[in-house]
Formats: sequence, structure tokens, C-alpha cells
Amino acid sequence: MKASLWIRQFHRWISIIFTLTVIANFFAMAQSRGAMPPAWITYSPLLPLALLLFTGLYLFALPYFSKARNERKVTVAS
Repeated sequence: MKASLWIRQFHRWISIIFTLTVIANFFAMAQSRGAMPPAWITYSPLLPLALLLFTGLYLFALPYFSKARNERKVTVAS
């Protein structure tokens, strides 16, 4: 159970980091006056986005896994 709580907290912090990188990206594009900002600014939201994808999929599937586990415990106990 502690692992799922850790992943939930990690997901929250990564969402904050993702939001800040997107804001920085918009700010850099507004300041560049037609020129492209550096690539590291442009691509900086991708790593947090990938982490959000994996942790979000895990958190989405977590209730379904716990239901299946609880159903197996009931059938084995009967």
C-alpha cells in the first residue's frame, strides 16, 4: 500500500513540474520575438509528461487490480 501512496505523491509533484515547464515554454516563446527558443526549453515538458503518463496509467488501473485481488481472496476462502 505504501508504494501506491508514494506513486500518487510522485504524480502530484511531477504534475507541478510539468505545469512549470509548460509555462516556461510559453514565456520563452513570447520573449523570443519570432525566433525559436533553445531546444532544451522546447523539449523540457516531455520528460515530466512521460512520467505523468506512466504514473497516471498505474493510478488509473489500481482500483481494477484491487477488485480482482479481492475477488480472488473471496473465492479462495470459500
